[in-house]
Amino acid sequence: MNTPQYQGPGPYSAPQYGVPAPPAPAPRKPSRGKAWLTHGAVAFVALLIGTGIGSSTEAEAGSQADATAKPGPTVTVTVTETAKAAPAPTVTKTVTAKPKETKEAGPVSTFGGDGEYLVGEDIAAGTYKTAGSDGAFGCYWARLKDASGEFDAIIANNNLEGPGRVTLNKGEYFQTQRCQEWTKVS
Repeated sequence: MNTPQYQGPGPYSAPQYGVPAPPAPAPRKPSRGKAWLTHGAVAFVALLIGTGIGSSTEAEAGSQADATAKPGPTVTVTVTETAKAAPAPTVTKTVTAKPKETKEAGPVSTFGGDGEYLVGEDIAAGTYKTAGSDGAFGCYWARLKDASGEFDAIIANNNLEGPGRVTLNKGEYFQTQRCQEWTKVS
């Protein structure tokens, strides 16, 4: 006897001997989480393989380039750092200045230029010397008994062409014209 075998559900299968066929299971949709996990894992593996291939190619290319490269210039870069010094502390010291002792104004022992001087008040009494004339006309000096300007007031006078000396006494007047500086020598 030939009895038909159950072939399972299908489009051409028919129920045998009055037994209904079991319902066909509904097709399953893949879960989204599983799809992302699968795709992510595949992408990660591809990345690792690509990185490995790329680095091995670069290493081979680098070794080939090193073998065929000609030596080039060496570049040295020197960086100089400048240190900033800390500012020194400011020290303030107060010093009280003592004024220089001043001598009372009195007769000077060196003078120059044209003028008429009272010996003992304007200039000190003593012997003076000069280098001579300060111009082409000669040096004129005169000892006077007063400042009247009269011819009678002249005690002594001279026109010097070179150096000269004169002794002045206290109370006399001394007149000088066109002479270099007079300096007391004694």
